[in-house]
Amino acid sequence: MFSFFKSDPVKKLVKQQDELLEKAMMAQRNGDIRSYSMLTMEAEALNEKIEAAKSAKSS
Repeated sequence: MFSFFKSDPVKKLVKQQDELLEKAMMAQRNGDIRSYSMLTMEAEALNEKIEAAKSAKSS
């Protein structure tokens, strides 16, 4: 009945991914390639979770 009060887990994951990519961009600009690589890898892992959540939601 009140499902519009529930938060969307996909939106939360997308927000986390955007934050990680922003941090990765700043690390790359500062010349910290190791941190850039780690943050990008974490963002890719989140992207896989997002895709899995979207496919589970649509099924």
